Amino acid sequence: MKLNMKWKSILFGLAFGLAFIFGNVSGDEFEIDLDKIKAMAPPDGTIINEQNYEKYKALLDEEFVETFIKTGWVNITAGETFSLRPHENFVTASKLNMGKASLGNEPGVLNGYIAGRPFSAESLKESDFNSGTKLIWNMRYGYAGDGGRIPEMYWQYRDMRKQELERELEFEAEGMRFMYRHVVDPMPAVEKNPYDIYNAITLTALSPTDVAGTKLLIFYNSDDLAEEQGWMYVPLLRRVRRVATTMRTDSFLGSDIMIEDFLGYTGRVKDMEWTFKGERHILLPVYRHDKIYHAERKARKFDYKFVDFHGHSGCFPNVTWQTRKVYILEGVPKRSDHPLSKRFFYIDAQTMFPIFGKLYDRAGVLWKFLLGGMAHPDYHIEDNFGSGVPMLDSAAVIDIQSKHCTTLQMVTVANAPKMKRKDFEPSALNVGAR
Repeated sequence: MKLNMKWKSILFGLAFGLAFIFGNVSGDEFEIDLDKIKAMAPPDGTIINEQNYEKYKALLDEEFVETFIKTGWVNITAGETFSLRPHENFVTASKLNMGKASLGNEPGVLNGYIAGRPFSAESLKESDFNSGTKLIWNMRYGYAGDGGRIPEMYWQYRDMRKQELERELEFEAEGMRFMYRHVVDPMPAVEKNPYDIYNAITLTALSPTDVAGTKLLIFYNSDDLAEEQGWMYVPLLRRVRRVATTMRTDSFLGSDIMIEDFLGYTGRVKDMEWTFKGERHILLPVYRHDKIYHAERKARKFDYKFVDFHGHSGCFPNVTWQTRKVYILEGVPKRSDHPLSKRFFYIDAQTMFPIFGKLYDRAGVLWKFLLGGMAHPDYHIEDNFGSGVPMLDSAAVIDIQSKHCTTLQMVTVANAPKMKRKDFEPSALNVGAR
């Protein structure tokens, strides 16, 4: 007998409940050893600069030090160390299904995945050439909520030679999981999914007038072997265009960001050779939003002030950094005409979010730094309390070759209510014509 979505959600919730009651949810890989980390971390309030960086080099990316700290372009302030444990439903699903997922014989194939984190930390070994692929799947299926909205997002384009702000764009964005949902009904999946996707994101430009109405829709296929799916409404043409593979690696609306950079990496798993490069502890921009310096800009509908930026040309989020355990991942493109020779990520071990990234050009020379500012949901806007979703509320992409950067300020609402499947279809893109 075929179960309707109501009964599927009830049974899914019951499985979570039983696993929570009978399973050991303490002492798992979603916890972090705060005492151990605090022992190696700089004291709260420590300012790391060109005078004292040598003392903390073990906790910093070497190229970041050489490029920015050693030159005096930015100082880093150490902040409070805390846990960013995902929602307990996701933790329980991971425990319940651990060991069921496996890699297929063909790149991009993941067999047996049901919910939660696909692969355990114990399965990641530098000696195992499959560990890089396991890690990118963990990153792809990390818990970022079942749907979310960014009602206000501002991108600033900054010239680092002239040290001036060139222009600012305003966007709104939405994202929705169609499969592997853990908290918001319908669970575990949206019943109608004609494009067979795992996740979808939209990005709509609101201003200035030359880009207003441009709307992008990107799908994450549930089948990684399928052709990439993406569309963009172009107001000048008054039509929807399919996003070609090569367009994903072009500059998006003149910024320093490629579509492939969204959320760390929006490409297919199969299109890169992934290598696990080990683990370490490193300082990352992870903070409590209520304890950092804020910009004067206030959100229109929330009690929220946006993250400010500082350092050379204002290219760096003015936030505190804390010591985090990370897994190091390298991705080498298989496409011969790809503009990169490799991607490099520090992936936070607790959340599986790629908070810090580096891109290298085709000659193997360092090209860009990618920084994602991550805030604790319980000290953010009230809608995010208890969500277990790390809040991405600032970011920067810094092109050190062209001496240019793009900074992002945003207010994010996790597990937003009343999200509509129909808003994530190509036919909805022409609303940009308004």
